[in-house]
Amino acid sequence: MKTTVVIICLLVALALVWLFIQGYLSRSGKAAGLDAGHLASCPDKPNCVCSEYAGDQDAFISPVDLEGSSRAVVWPRIKQVIVDMGGVVEKEKDGYLAATFKSPVFGFVDDFEVRFDKTEHSLQLRSASRVGYSDFGVNRKRVEAFKKALAQPLLGNE
Repeated sequence: MKTTVVIICLLVALALVWLFIQGYLSRSGKAAGLDAGHLASCPDKPNCVCSEYAGDQDAFISPVDLEGSSRAVVWPRIKQVIVDMGGVVEKEKDGYLAATFKSPVFGFVDDFEVRFDKTEHSLQLRSASRVGYSDFGVNRKRVEAFKKALAQPLLGNE
């Protein structure tokens, strides 16, 4: 019995150490960025969502229709919503924004990207974990929360 408890405690300790190491490793890296003017597609892992590729059923999430709002009006609000949600804007250039979100316990870093789509007059979104296989739906929930928070002031002011 005592040996079993020791083994279980060691396994739990190893799992925790592994999670902290993965969190640390996720801090080195950066957002996937743009690929030929579009957000990168998601890898074949359930830890990413992206609005650019409707054919990828598992990773697809709908873009944000700007409903006549201009980029000049929406862009500052995008940055504010990200900060309000606990993110940090890391890069911004020509209608593209990259931000990071860090999990509170193990420090996992996820990338959150926004691209202003001039053709569709929408926001294309991508949220992805840097390490690991599954994110337990965290990135999808983050994008949905972002879309909801972004829509509130737009509906009230337009």
